Amino acid sequence: MIQNINWYPGHMKKTRELIQENLKMVDAVVEVVDARIPVSSRNPIIDELISRKPRIIALNKSDLADAKANKAWAQFFRAKALETVIMNCNSGEGTKEIFQKLAELDKKRTGSAAARPFRLMIVGVPNVGKSSLINRMTGKKSTQTGNKPGVTKGKQWLRLENGMQLLDTPGILWPKFEDPEVGLNLAFCGSIKDEILDVPELAMELIAYLSEQYPELLQERYKLDCLYEEGEESPETGWPMETRQEIALANMHDMAIKRGCILPGKRIDYERIGKLVLDEFRGGKIGRITLELPAEE
Repeated sequence: MIQNINWYPGHMKKTRELIQENLKMVDAVVEVVDARIPVSSRNPIIDELISRKPRIIALNKSDLADAKANKAWAQFFRAKALETVIMNCNSGEGTKEIFQKLAELDKKRTGSAAARPFRLMIVGVPNVGKSSLINRMTGKKSTQTGNKPGVTKGKQWLRLENGMQLLDTPGILWPKFEDPEVGLNLAFCGSIKDEILDVPELAMELIAYLSEQYPELLQERYKLDCLYEEGEESPETGWPMETRQEIALANMHDMAIKRGCILPGKRIDYERIGKLVLDEFRGGKIGRITLELPAEE
């Protein structure tokens, strides 16, 4: 397994300070998480900073995640007294529900706070869809969006059509991932820049997971007759395979052949097939996949 994936640019330290400075100015927080990795994409620093502030969990990219898993995660968070909305910001699913929940919080305000516009803050790690959610809530393209982490650069105050005020912040990761699987999950979903990662090895780790949890989807997408199992001979070395990584590499080998990822001399282009697999997973082309379930937390 890839070890010690860490990415903590200077602007993320500034973002933490920004959240601390402005949290006292808002009435509620919308925390956006990736429905494929609802635990890994929840930053414990954000959890610490928000404290007792009213919060709504936006389970975004639900269209890319397993539908049954989405419902299970929503139940999981609600059991912890966290308001949760299953969302697809690309289609707008869940936007109306978010507004309804914010309106309910607005009605509960008292004193001087009730005399000013309701203010909320959008937070989350990079590439979970914060900007897409904001664009949905404002009804226009208010923020820059992209399929790479770190697109939003600074604080933005925006006014919603219902008079509420919204504060956007750049994505914030944390200095060190205690669990290496958290770093892997974030890397799989594009929350960490590919430029600092070993793409073929990262893709191999993803293939290993998909081979175990979603074998039918993997076989169908890459037209594989079957997937390798422990004890079978490696297509490259001819030796019996014993480890999870060896089996994943063998499957990756056959996937590369099916997609024509071949270098001169009939060598496998692992860089190309690795990038292709990651891109297709992130775009939902392999299928609706969830990488972690409530029972695994």
